[in-house]
Amino acid sequence: MHRIQLHYTLDRDAGDALIRNPLLDMLQAVAQQGSISGAARALGLSYRHVWGALKRWEEQLGSELIVWGKGQSAQLSEFGAKLLWAERQAQARLAPQIEALHADLERAFAVAFDDHAHVLTLYASHDDALSVLRAFAAVPGHAGQGRALHLDIRFTGSVDAIRALNEGRCTIAGFHTLEQPAMDSLAAQTYRPLLQPGLHKVIGFARRTQGLIVARGNPLGLASLADVARTGARFVNRPLGTGTRVLLADLMAQAGLESGDIDGYGRDEPSHAALAQAIAAGSADVGMGIELAARARGLDFVPLVHERYHLACLKSTLEQPATRALRDLLQTPAWQRRMAAMPGYAPMHCGEVLAMSRVLPWWRFARRKSAGAHQHASP
Repeated sequence: MHRIQLHYTLDRDAGDALIRNPLLDMLQAVAQQGSISGAARALGLSYRHVWGALKRWEEQLGSELIVWGKGQSAQLSEFGAKLLWAERQAQARLAPQIEALHADLERAFAVAFDDHAHVLTLYASHDDALSVLRAFAAVPGHAGQGRALHLDIRFTGSVDAIRALNEGRCTIAGFHTLEQPAMDSLAAQTYRPLLQPGLHKVIGFARRTQGLIVARGNPLGLASLADVARTGARFVNRPLGTGTRVLLADLMAQAGLESGDIDGYGRDEPSHAALAQAIAAGSADVGMGIELAARARGLDFVPLVHERYHLACLKSTLEQPATRALRDLLQTPAWQRRMAAMPGYAPMHCGEVLAMSRVLPWWRFARRKSAGAHQHASP
């Protein structure tokens, strides 16, 4: 039985991996470069160091990691490839928990290094743009006035995020809906009891594209949910309580499909990244997710709908310094350029406080008489 030890480092630029492992970094480099010398150059290490480290790990693990024939490039052994696959799968599936641990550590050190830093707790439906935003906001100056903004982000389902907001466990909640959700949609039924005019405010964040994540080349020729049902493609879902699960149910209702029509509807993965990794590994054919997760793993993407990703807060916290700092940051050209460069994303009323009746149009506010005329009461 091999045991796992976790380590972390403090660095101004720690890279984009959630948890780093030097062995897996080397295996990945060898797989990409086709040689130990190429891997060493990519990692900024000496050939001797990489060769020696791989040999030590082979002795410790009891199996060879690299194989090559005469005149052939270096390749991962079957065992090495399985190790790399297992690590990718684990990181993808555990991403929300790892990011929560990451946020806890960063929050503690943010206060230790700068007790004047803004700290804002945000529960949100899993979204890669928020992970990028967290790193962007942590740079002093991006948040304005030379002060860093530390975003303590906990990824959870949209429903759980808004409940956390209402229970006082966070200041901001991230959730998403279709651009114009119908009055009788599952989204309306789900979010109407949780968000109340006069109590909550909605801040614009992004327009993003959701669709079908499929293998490279889309070998099954999937273009719609109806195709998924017709072909019997192996589907992988998102968990109950997530905004994507709500969105999928609405799209299936529009297509006249039921859960039994989709092979694998009951199987789920905890994040867009984990869902994409399952397809990349060949254990599923298709899933509903965001374009960025597909592109990051070399998969193809079939766009189905555009949606709005919203940030909600209580009206009473809208002008608090940390919330104000976030709103100001979201409206900067630098952040909006950064978001626009991400596949499947576009800034949309980013940082603006929006009328709830505009973005959640199932709300119909009571009319009142004024000077003999009927007027809409404002949210």
